[in-house]
Amino acid sequence: MTAKTFAQKALERASGETDLQPGQIVDAFPDLYMSHTASWRCIRTLEKMGVEELYDVDRIAMVMDHISPAQTAKTAADHQLCREFAAKMGVKHFFDVNAGIAHIVLMENGLVKPGQLIIGTDSHSTIYGALGAFGTGVGFSEITAAWVTGKLWMKVPQSIRVQVEGGLPAGTYPKDVMLRLIGDLGADGATYCSVEFGGSFTEAMSVSERMTFCNLAMEMGAKNAFVAPDQTTVDYLDAAGARDYEVMLPDPDAEYQRTVTVDGSSLTPQVAVPHTVDNVVGVDEVAGTKVNQVFIGSCANAKYDDLAIAAKVLAGHRVADGVRLIVTPASASVMAKAAADGIVSTLIEAGAMLTNPGCGACAGNGGAMADGEATFSTANRNFQGRMGSYDSKIYLGSPATAAATAIRGSIAHPAEVDG
Repeated sequence: MTAKTFAQKALERASGETDLQPGQIVDAFPDLYMSHTASWRCIRTLEKMGVEELYDVDRIAMVMDHISPAQTAKTAADHQLCREFAAKMGVKHFFDVNAGIAHIVLMENGLVKPGQLIIGTDSHSTIYGALGAFGTGVGFSEITAAWVTGKLWMKVPQSIRVQVEGGLPAGTYPKDVMLRLIGDLGADGATYCSVEFGGSFTEAMSVSERMTFCNLAMEMGAKNAFVAPDQTTVDYLDAAGARDYEVMLPDPDAEYQRTVTVDGSSLTPQVAVPHTVDNVVGVDEVAGTKVNQVFIGSCANAKYDDLAIAAKVLAGHRVADGVRLIVTPASASVMAKAAADGIVSTLIEAGAMLTNPGCGACAGNGGAMADGEATFSTANRNFQGRMGSYDSKIYLGSPATAAATAIRGSIAHPAEVDG
């Protein structure tokens, strides 16, 4: 029997087919369908179709994260429609505007499990691979179809193996690894491929760090990303209350389109400069670039450990005059833990402004810039106009680099600031 990658095994399980090969198209039955604030689009489509019966309401998860709380009467009405639909249809996995970012919330609540196929109305649904699931982003029409039929067609992706070896120098973090990888491979370097992460560094990472890897894999075009579940994964799943799952691993002799090796010890803090994520340079090349705003948030880097890293750098310092530091925790539980541990106080004492958990400025919900301004962000995208004026700039980097930049008022290496 031919050796198989994770993607082949996951889609065989979801489709009931056997011996799938890259390029084949199958009808797959996802285990979970995530839709965010714009779930109203799916609901309105169902109304037009006259459909009242859903395939499996327990596979539906709705999270009001992209515009939370509502900014306009229109958004408030959209939220209201979603709440009423969830109550009417018996959607148990409904998370309102107080919960946080969909991806983090679903994982914290034990809804993401190894081996599952999960689709979501957000391109960064690849993040679910941090727990050994096949996660991928789809459109609202696909989600609506899955609500009704339970399935969607999918093409079996080619697979790329990424081996990350060694340790990282001081001030360098998983975000830097991914920015360098994206810079080297390009925004289309893994288009419609399953990216399997391995190597000594990957195996030593926390689940949160694996989330950063799998989240950002999308920025090089990945269909999904994957880190093999291990005891670290099991411990996270136990704490989240996840039960009844089956770990799915690639065969040791599986064939890959290519294998890429990253030497972590050779890296320095990296920065994606305007206006694409694959336009990546070492921090020293842009050190001293003035910023008006720093944003620590998004599903890539607003988890508990991300806030802890930023707080460690900021402790005993103040945000530079003329710089706005916005911190948006990934979830309510992240914010509660950070508050209990004194991290929130450290951030506020340094001059940060904390917002409610959610997507925040990453999704254009606050933190907009005026003409000529620049933001250093821990988010996953720096496209022109994403945070306000088209005549503004976004630089991307790790929470540590972001915190150092907030203190200096210009892009800075974390080593420049005593934590």
